[in-house]
Parts: sequence; C-alpha cells; structure tokens
Amino acid sequence: MTLRTDEPRDEFTGGRPTPSPMPRPPGEEEELRRLWRLPQGIARVTAVNNTKVGVWYIGTALLFFLISGVLALVMRLQLAMPGNDLLDHGTYNQFFTVHGTGMMFLFAVPIVEAIGVFLLPSMLAARDLPFPRLSAFAFWAYFFGGISFFCSLIFDAAPDGGWFMYPPLTSYEHSPGINADFWLLGIGFIEISAIAGAIEIVVGILRTRPPGMTLDKLPIYAWSMLVMAGMIIFAFPAVIVATALLEIERAFHWPFFIAERGGDPLLWQHLFWFFGHPEVYIIFLPAAGLVSMMVPTLARRPLVGHDWVVLALVGTGFFSFGLWVHHMFATGIPSLSLSFFSAASMAVAVPSGIQVFAWIATLGAGRVQWTVATHFLFGFLFIFVLGGLTGVMVAVVPFDWQAHDSYFIVAHLHYVLIGGMVFPVFAGLYHWWPTLNGRLLSERLGRWAFWLMFIGFNVAFFPMHISGLLGMPRRVYTYPGDLGWNLLNMISTVGSFVLALGVLLVLIDMARSAFGGGEKASDNPWNSGTLEWLPNELYATRSIPHVTSLYPLWDKPDLPREVREGAHFLPGAPTGRRETIVTSPIEAKPQYLMPLPGPHWGPFLAGLFTAAHFLCLTVQWYYPSLVPAVLAIAMVFWWVWGLDTGADHPPQDVGGGWRVPVYIQGPKNHSWWGVVVLLLVDGTAFACLIFTYLFLWTVSPDVWPAGGDGLPGLPWLAGGLALWGLSALAIGWARKSVDRNRHGRVRIGLIVAWSAMVGGILLDANAQIGTGLVGAASAYGAITYMLVAWQAFHVAVMTLMLGYTLARSAAGLLHAERRVTFDNTLLMGWYSAAQGTIALLLLHLFPRLAI
Repeated sequence: MTLRTDEPRDEFTGGRPTPSPMPRPPGEEEELRRLWRLPQGIARVTAVNNTKVGVWYIGTALLFFLISGVLALVMRLQLAMPGNDLLDHGTYNQFFTVHGTGMMFLFAVPIVEAIGVFLLPSMLAARDLPFPRLSAFAFWAYFFGGISFFCSLIFDAAPDGGWFMYPPLTSYEHSPGINADFWLLGIGFIEISAIAGAIEIVVGILRTRPPGMTLDKLPIYAWSMLVMAGMIIFAFPAVIVATALLEIERAFHWPFFIAERGGDPLLWQHLFWFFGHPEVYIIFLPAAGLVSMMVPTLARRPLVGHDWVVLALVGTGFFSFGLWVHHMFATGIPSLSLSFFSAASMAVAVPSGIQVFAWIATLGAGRVQWTVATHFLFGFLFIFVLGGLTGVMVAVVPFDWQAHDSYFIVAHLHYVLIGGMVFPVFAGLYHWWPTLNGRLLSERLGRWAFWLMFIGFNVAFFPMHISGLLGMPRRVYTYPGDLGWNLLNMISTVGSFVLALGVLLVLIDMARSAFGGGEKASDNPWNSGTLEWLPNELYATRSIPHVTSLYPLWDKPDLPREVREGAHFLPGAPTGRRETIVTSPIEAKPQYLMPLPGPHWGPFLAGLFTAAHFLCLTVQWYYPSLVPAVLAIAMVFWWVWGLDTGADHPPQDVGGGWRVPVYIQGPKNHSWWGVVVLLLVDGTAFACLIFTYLFLWTVSPDVWPAGGDGLPGLPWLAGGLALWGLSALAIGWARKSVDRNRHGRVRIGLIVAWSAMVGGILLDANAQIGTGLVGAASAYGAITYMLVAWQAFHVAVMTLMLGYTLARSAAGLLHAERRVTFDNTLLMGWYSAAQGTIALLLLHLFPRLAI
C-alpha cells in the first residue's frame, strides 16, 4: 500500500503513518467478490457468510415468533368468555407451554443473537466473525430443533407442564408420556446452539475489531452483546444441567427432585431461575444496545453519558445473577434470603434507569428525526418504564405474596419482555433494513403498524394488571362468569388481535421489500456515525478502516469513499482466500491475518444429524439414535479438518506499515480463546452440579453416609487421584514432545493420558458400585453417579479430541509450527483432569468431613 509520509503519526501505529486514499491495483475487488460469492442452487445451504446466516437466523426467529403468537391468539379466544370450550384443558396446557417456550427460548434469545451475527461484523468493519462454520452449525441446529419442537403439537405430544416445567408435575410419575421429553431434550439441545453463538460473539468482539478501536471506542451495541454473551456463558449451563437431571430422573428414576427419596423440587427452581432471571436481561441488554445505537442517529448527536451507559450494561449483567430467588418468594425460603433478594431486585432498576435517562437526555438535546424507528423507540420507553415500575412492585415481598400467581405477573412479564425487547427489535428492523437489501421499509405502513401494535399491546395487557389484582390466577384455561373478570378478558382478547394485526403489517412490509418493492436507500439513509453504514458487499467492507472515535462517519465524512477505494487496511486478499485481521483484545493492534473458512456441507449436516439424534432420544429410540450421533460427530471432524493450515504463507502487508503473520499459536490464537470460553461454560455447569450435591445434602442429610460409613476406602481415592494426575502429566509430556517435533513421544503421551482418564473413571465407578450404592435408591446415590457420569462424558469428549489429534499427527499435520489443534486438546485435557480431581475429592472426602 502506498503511504503518505507527511501524515501525522499517532499512538496506535507506533510511529507508522496511517493509510491514505490511493488507487488500488485492478482486479483486486473482483478477486474479493470471487472469494466471497455464495454457492448456487441446493448448495446455498452450505453458505457461512454472516450476512446470509444472520438473515436465515432472523427469519427463522420471526417464523417461530409468528407461530407462538398464533398460539397466544387461540388462548386469548379461549379466555375471552367464561366457560368457553374452544380448547380442553390438556390442549390449552400444550398451547400455553409451547407458546411460552417458543417466545422465551426459540424467539427472544435467538433473535438477539441473530441480529448480532448479522450486524456485528459490519459494525466492527470485520470481514466476518471468527468461526463462520460454528455460526452456521448453531443456526441449523436451532432451525431443525425448533421445527421438531413445534411439530410435537401436530402429534399431540407437545409438552404440557408450562414453559418453566416444574417438577414433580413433570417427573415420570405425573407426566409418564414423552411430552415433557420434547421440552427437556429439545430445549437443552437448542440452548447448546445459543452457547455456540455466545462463543462466536465474545471472540468476535474481542479479537476482530478494526485497528484503533480500543475498548473505549467500542460501539454500545458491541458492549451490550459482549455482556449478553458473558451472561449466556454463566447462566445457560444451569438450565442445561437442570434439564439433564430431570430427564435422567424420568429415564432412570434417579430422585433429584423426589422428596420421598431425598430429592427436592425446589432444586429445579434454583437451577432454572438462576438461568431464567438473567435470561430476562439477556433479552433486554441487546435490545438496549440497539436503542443506544439508534437514539444518537435519530437525535443527530452523540449519546449522552456514553461511559455511564457502558457501566450500566455491565452492572445490569452483574446484578442479574443475584435475582433468581425473586421468583421464589412464595416458596417458604428464610427471611434473610427474602430480604437480600428483594433488595437486589430493586437495585437492578438503577442501571436500567441510567440507560433510560441517557436516552431521554440525548433525544431532548438533539433534533429528532421522526421515522418509524423513532415511533417504536418512544413506544418502547413508555411500555418498558411501566414494566419496570411493576417489577419494583413485585420485588416487595408482601406484595409479591399477594400477586405471585395472578394475572398481574402475566401483565408485568409481557410489559417487560414485549416492551423491553420486541419494540426495540422492530425499531431495529426498520432502522437497519437498508443494510439487508438496500431498500427502505414503508414509512406509511410502518406508522400504521406501530400504532396498531402500541394500542393493541396496552389494550391487551394493561387490563391483566386489574384482573390479577381482582384474583384471576395464572395458567387457567377457563373461569366462572361471576367473578368480575369477563369484561377485562374480552378487552384483552380484542387488544391481542389488534396487536397481531400490527405485527402482520410489519411482516407484509418486509415481504414486499424482500421481493424488490419499496424505495431504494442511500448508503447511509439516516446519516449515522457508526461503521455498519460503510459501503458493504458479500465480503463486507472493501477495506478495514483505522478507527479513532466512537462515531467515525461523523468525524471523517470522506471515510466511506476511502474505504470503497481500498485506502485502508486489508484492501484485497493477499493470500488468495477469505481472511480478516485479528487485533489485540485491549488496544486493537493488528496481530495476525486470520484465514476464514468458506462454504461447507459439514455445518448443515452436523446440525441436521444432531437434531435427529435428540429427536430419536425424545421418542425413546435409544439405539437408533447412535447412528445420527456418529454422523454428526463425523461431520464436525470433516469441517474442522482443513482449518489448521499452519504458516502456509509468509507475513503479509495489511496496510499502515503493518506486516503481520498469517498464522499464530498459543494464547493469541482465536481458537484458543474459543476453547477457553467453552471451558468457562463447562466449568459453570460443573459448579451447578456441585451446588446440586451440596443443596441435596442440606435438605436431606439423612440419606448421606453417616460419618463416611459405606463410602469407598481411601485407597480408592488415592488410586483415582494418581490416575488423574498421571493423565495431566502425560499431556504435559506430550506438549514438550510437540515442541521438539518428537512425534512418537507425542502419541505415547496422548495414549497414556487417555488410558489414565479411562482408568480413573472405571476405578471410581467400581468403587461406588462395590459399596452397593444404587442411583435410584436415594438422592445421594443419584448425584454421586451423576458426578461420575459427568466425568465419563468428559472422558468420551477427550477420546474424540485425542483421536482427532492422533489422526492429524499420523497425517503429518501436527508439529511445533502447526499445533493449534494440539493446544486446544491440551486445554481440554488439563481441564478434564482438574475437574475429575475435584469431583473425586468431593465424593470421597465431603461425607467424611461434613457429617
């Protein structure tokens, strides 16, 4: 790249001059188009471009929103009049469960992740997120899993225990069919897809920012998505553990939640709501991030209190993990716990209020553009503030005791979720639609849609506050006509259909634009200041700009032209493949050029076979389920085999005087970061299992071995510790052997590590069996075998990873200069050894020391 030597030097470039607009070589842009083009025909499903996967993701989430909304309309028809027989109680329970589950699990969280997959790369001026095939797999798993879940309604097999699935009503005694299994296996599987998306978002935000975009210049939306992804990492494992425990109780009668054998139904509530209340903010924070991006654009001025809003986002994420007992005030928990969680429930209103005041101040200080997005934003502010006020009300324990199981809570929930998420998302659809197809949605239809949605929503849900205070309980499919609820329910039903009409207008407008209708938009129709409005094609930005402020397009009006002309970083494809710049996590300095994988059948087929595996488990085809499981694993290995390319090109000039390598190993590598984030997820799940062990001990210590009687002898503990320690040492030995390119020793070390892990699991399992412990006999036996099974699962994962690593070694694809695959296996191996050691000590020493 030709550089002007008379430009001022800045701190970021370390004395290097920044790029300047100069002519680019002919054919450079055509090469980018060729490398990033989409497959044609049926092969289109193999695309991994974030622009394509993000659109599929958003479209599928809206489809599930539509299906869940139709179920809600049918339920409102059932409740419009007393004694109605449109739905019987069983069908109503299925509709109610699928509606709530669809909205919370299949629409709310997926659509905010989907918008992130679509928007974040362009907002960060990256060519794509770091794991495009992982994003594609997450989408296909979500798509096939969601379709299977909704199809359960057709076969009268839909779950009917409520979207919260409280045991013991959902255990094998009271729900003997497969209805509950559709929820437990289906939702647990879909949450794994959400975690995959969170890993992509965390690593993408921290490692693929444009040069110069230090954390203080990070857009508010990226901050909100980073906090949201962190919350997913630490919240979603709890519900995955909870669903696994309940499904195992149903399948093997291990009594985690059965009080007669030492279990406790409240354990489910602790695990579920440790996930469930942060989930409310997981939904809200990305929507708040969208609002914080739209408000400055529509007000034509920077966001007031930017730093305070960032702190508010982080604070909301932090507080949200201290609120789960907010949902359990009526369960008889101790008064001290009530006081603590009531105070925390009120305190979380403070960071939310900071954001609201910042938005109002920005709008008040600017010159507001009255677009459809502006209308939805003002509607959001009105509805969300009302929902927040009722949230403070139910944080007061005496009031919550009165309102807890009434329609007041239904009203509060919808005011927070629809006001706090749906209205900002619809504002975002109108605001960012031009980035999808270069056209504007209709302002006239949009205003009609807004007023119908705003009026319909308030008419539908505000009366529920009153009916709840008049005593109408939640989760009822009918009611007598002499209790004073008739008119309120009829009003709510009419309002719900008005709301649905507004949503229908938005969908019609979107369909009209998708097929070529509507006004064409300019590159930046709202005169926004952030990078997603740079000229974009399939390969994203023509060149990656050097960022010096929060609103680069306002500060540098010529930046779009410079980017289009290729005057900034990475204007072409120097290695002849898809690639983007990886920058340092704090200062955003270029570190290396990351090759990005292209279209592949693996993610699509892996998602399909994974969904098929869980569907087979749901309908109790246990042995046939092994076939799609093996195929799904094979597809994953197929798609990752060619990703670790090694240093197959010399360092490349990416502009601005920066010459960076095309391959890097160790903690700077993006896949190393991905594995670390995955281990945080796994560690959180393990912590939830330890919590389960300790919680069950506190509620029924009598089923634990008294004084250690009946426990395996200490020699069993010593043997297990020795084997887990040997596995860690063998992995470390193999690591040193890789550094010295001693491939035979690498293989020996990996085989010894695997053998020691298998031996450790077999030793502990035999020790427990030898004492006569039975999993179905008591909660102690159930959680003991669950912890052993958890370690066995990790040994199975390590078996696959070690086998894959050995295969690469045998193929000559593993050596000191090409070892990213081994580094990832190393991390998982050391983590598994540490986790196995902790579980062993807990099982063998805690009963001896605690009783």
